[in-house]
Amino acid sequence: MDKITLDRLCGCAVGAAIGDALGMPLEFGPPSPPDKLVRVMRPGRLPAGSFTDDTEMALALAESLLAHRPLDGADLAQYFVSWYRHNPPDVGIQTAQVLNRIAQGESWQTAEAWALANRPDSAGNGSLMRCWPAALAWWNDRPQLVNDSRLQSRLTHPHPECVAGCIFVNWMIAELVKGAAPSLAFEGALQSVSLPDEMRQAVIAAPTHRREELPNTGWVRHTLESALWGLLTTSSFEEALVQVVNLGGDTDTAGAVTGALAGAAYGLEAIPLTWRQQLRGEWPLGSQKIWHVEDFACLSRQLAMK
Repeated sequence: MDKITLDRLCGCAVGAAIGDALGMPLEFGPPSPPDKLVRVMRPGRLPAGSFTDDTEMALALAESLLAHRPLDGADLAQYFVSWYRHNPPDVGIQTAQVLNRIAQGESWQTAEAWALANRPDSAGNGSLMRCWPAALAWWNDRPQLVNDSRLQSRLTHPHPECVAGCIFVNWMIAELVKGAAPSLAFEGALQSVSLPDEMRQAVIAAPTHRREELPNTGWVRHTLESALWGLLTTSSFEEALVQVVNLGGDTDTAGAVTGALAGAAYGLEAIPLTWRQQLRGEWPLGSQKIWHVEDFACLSRQLAMK
């Protein structure tokens, strides 16, 4: 693997975690005034530079992918349940309900069927925020990328828009890692990935929106719109991320998705050094092991070269 490709793979993982951390203190707040955009890591419910559940769940997915290629749903369920049992402070309603059922002994397939029957309209962004490890594991194998992107979403978020969103983002990441410009990666994903009709129209329109037209809620469609808008209307990792995390609303998740895409587009070295130096977070929960940029870079290489 050449150095540029590896730099983009590492940029995806580090970028996702940094987007999560940059958005963390702004979560559920109002949009920042255009002339007062936050550009530095700030403390919030966690110390400045800390990643959240968005990255923790991605790391659980990554560990399962390192243990099983292709992904095994039962194994992934146990990684997620192990994380859930450590009482992370910020767990989405849908994720908590499904993982609680699995923790009580249900199979992941039974829990999925329950979610489809009892929460058929639930289309949150909880699987989109964590999907990037499947892109790194299968950046050079599109059928497997699609299969594992779909599976990891089904486990907690089986809604068609959630599944399609994960496949779309990971397809774009693979295109970006291989050197496609953001606009071409976007067009390639539009041509190759099947999206529900209303979601497809929203995705196509995303780059044309004005800032004030992006609600940036926890709906998977809104998160995808924000991330695509950030990537496709800017020309650097820093500016893509700054624009998106300052939209207000679900800023850490939108930041994580944008960071994964922009990191794959521009590479690790394009991420501001001050952000990289501040990135931190415990993984696994309860282990007292603190992750930094080097750990994410190592994980990226393991996923991509296994």
